[in-house]
Amino acid sequence: MFPAAVRKRLDGMHRNRRWNTRSHTQQTGRRGALPPAVFAVAAATLAVVTTEMLPVGLLTSLGTGLGTSDGTAGLTVTLPGLVAALAAPLLPVAVRRADRRLVLCALMVLLAVANALSALAPGFGVLLAARALVGVCIGGVWAVAAGLAGRLVREDGVGRATALVFSGIAVASVAGVPTGTLLGELAGWRWAFAAMGAFSLAVAGLLALLLPPLPARGAVGLGEVAGLLRVPRVRAGLLVVVALVTGHFAAYTYVRPALERVPDIGTGLISVLLLVYGIAGIAGNFLGGAAAARDPRRTLLVISAALGGTVLLTAALGGARAPAAAALLVLWGLAYGGVSVGAQNWLMAAAPTRQEAASALFAGVFNAAIALGALLGGRAADRYGVPGALWLGGALALLGTVAVMTAGRGTAGPGSAEPGPAGGERNEGVERVSP
Repeated sequence: MFPAAVRKRLDGMHRNRRWNTRSHTQQTGRRGALPPAVFAVAAATLAVVTTEMLPVGLLTSLGTGLGTSDGTAGLTVTLPGLVAALAAPLLPVAVRRADRRLVLCALMVLLAVANALSALAPGFGVLLAARALVGVCIGGVWAVAAGLAGRLVREDGVGRATALVFSGIAVASVAGVPTGTLLGELAGWRWAFAAMGAFSLAVAGLLALLLPPLPARGAVGLGEVAGLLRVPRVRAGLLVVVALVTGHFAAYTYVRPALERVPDIGTGLISVLLLVYGIAGIAGNFLGGAAAARDPRRTLLVISAALGGTVLLTAALGGARAPAAAALLVLWGLAYGGVSVGAQNWLMAAAPTRQEAASALFAGVFNAAIALGALLGGRAADRYGVPGALWLGGALALLGTVAVMTAGRGTAGPGSAEPGPAGGERNEGVERVSP
């Protein structure tokens, strides 16, 4: 973490600016706007997701530059996801009572270091080591940031704030990764990583300036994280995450070859359609966030049915014309865009007094499901072709509908959540910080 002198200076900056989260939130609430701190957290999620997916658009040049095959270069995407799945539940335990503002700042500085190391990597082994550090940052940022909205805004703004934090996922797909790919094509893949390092460092500065002190609400232990698995509604939410995320990535990994099967779609139009998909994902994130803040169960029921049905229709209508394929891709983006924020609202309602532990568990399961989806989709595509991956993905997503339906109506809202541990204190409103 940061030295004591740095922590003291950061806290002094907030005192000099007379930062008071309660009064600040009341002012922004009257204007209907979210405080700048929420945008800073959203920038952090944008940075980690963009860094995670950056090699996707750079695989060919990266493999050529380091003398490795495209398949081996793909480990730069797989490894961070696997490390993140392990880091997400472990990092909150490791940092225990550390101020969460300082934790996020430290993780963004580490992300900047990892990107700089990637840019300077003399060989593939060094690059993989740097990407492992990226995995630590991904799991840590999501474990801490996913549940911060309730500490930065009033209760009536938590849904919008959570949607904004999770918008980093969709914005990374639409803007972050394509921009990195373009920079890699113009200046080389090393400069793409260097640019992400500079961006990560800038985000660390924003977090230090805009976030109020966020002391830990009790130390998070492994027993607490594991204990959440005994809560039926938490288990149900995690099963939904596994089904939807595994299904999505099993199918979406092969969406480009699936679109290439459509008779009147050329290469240029595929790029446009994938951009439209990303924009639809951003819209789905905010629409899903608004709906899930009111009723996470019903929202996830609609999302899982829409996602599963759309992917299955894409498989069934593989030879359809371009308008049908475009419409299905937009629906796919809208549905998947709401998965992350919808599942997060479900888990926050199911464990309101243990939100950081629930976020850590959620981030770990989510990243593991990404790796599992890519693996299962690849096996299905090898055995049955691209349509096989789509059929598998759609069927898995529909299993999410079954999981939601069998979970009952207990997760309809925050008021029906499981009680927290003895002496636990439910979060109501914003974090109180004295000037």
